[in-house]
Amino acid sequence: MAMSSVSLRKTRRTRFVCISDTHNATIKLPKGDVLIHAGDLTNQGSYSELSKATQWLESADFEVKIVIAGNHDITLDEDFYSQHGQTFHNKHPQDPVQCSSLLTSSRTITYLRHSSATIRLSNPAGPGTEFTVFGSPYSPRNGLWAFGYDQDSATSGAQTVDTIGKSASEIWAAIPRNIDILVTHTPPHNHCDGGSDHNSQLGCEELRKVIGRTRPRLHVCGHIHRARGAERVTWKLGNPDYEDGTCAEVAGVEYWEDPSPDSRSAKISLVDLTDRGVNRSPDPWLASNAAGLAEENPSDNFNSPHQAGGSLICPTLSGSESQPATRPSDRAGRDGDLGTRSNQSPGRNLGTGPLGSQGAGSVQGNPAEPPDRRISRRETCIVNCAIMASNWPHPAGRRFNKPIVVDLDLPVWR
Repeated sequence: MAMSSVSLRKTRRTRFVCISDTHNATIKLPKGDVLIHAGDLTNQGSYSELSKATQWLESADFEVKIVIAGNHDITLDEDFYSQHGQTFHNKHPQDPVQCSSLLTSSRTITYLRHSSATIRLSNPAGPGTEFTVFGSPYSPRNGLWAFGYDQDSATSGAQTVDTIGKSASEIWAAIPRNIDILVTHTPPHNHCDGGSDHNSQLGCEELRKVIGRTRPRLHVCGHIHRARGAERVTWKLGNPDYEDGTCAEVAGVEYWEDPSPDSRSAKISLVDLTDRGVNRSPDPWLASNAAGLAEENPSDNFNSPHQAGGSLICPTLSGSESQPATRPSDRAGRDGDLGTRSNQSPGRNLGTGPLGSQGAGSVQGNPAEPPDRRISRRETCIVNCAIMASNWPHPAGRRFNKPIVVDLDLPVWR
């Protein structure tokens, strides 16, 4: 589609505070416009646990709060709890309906259970931007936990089926093609999923393929505590007029280095995806609003990555096998290196920036299908924002990560 046929839209920076896997912890949150919680609010989904988590979220000062469940929030999966609830709550059975109502009846929380919404920030003091979001609690089964589906360990396209008889591809086919933000509990395979070798990567392969088709601007996930971090995936769009279902090839991957990794520090862990913070061309569907951006230059928290090829989200688009991008942990003596990218993938500087506005928000129902912004979208930032840094039984005590703050240019609706 030619650029001349596209109506450019004014944008403003919108600040997202991203958390996941809090497991009953009620941490201090930095300021922002939108709060996203990507699941595992609790350890076992009891009413008392969920009540505490819901009260904490409701008291948080954000215009919009988007929440999904995770595999540990077992009462929020009524089918699972009806079959296995006695395993967890033998002496004190919980009522899944009452537990779910804590979130579904909340006046300040947008609770998504494999569903989408259009969000319009309407507070006069806020950025006045809008975006579409899809949220899902599902993750590949690993033990007896909620919202799980079976997935073949090989990524050869073998059929994978969940407890209600749907394949993994059918589950993730529900993701709309025009979403701006995707929130899932599980990460995609090979991105923010916990390791440098195939056996230690616990993300979902089918979800990875769907992301290559839908190409959201931001994908927020959690689940794998050790994989906290962010990656910017740059898409290789050889033909801008992709047909429905076509999966884009990855041109390169860049890895975020936390500018403030010390959990005791008051400085925020910022991923700056605005045009001011990223050395790249803006989304051709959007027109930058320079007056609405911060005047300060972001600090240089990244070095230029070394040159290398990327991996394929959809191996069928290439005659060669997919080559996973190198993670920071795989490279000795490369302090500050982002990761890998192709020659066509520009470098970036993601640093600190000023605070976005906040206030009361409004949530709209799903509108008519907008023009296919996905066609020209050139990148997706994947963020694993797990707060819990350690795993049960926490032999050295519970350790916590900081929330990840993401600044993103979004279209103004008013």
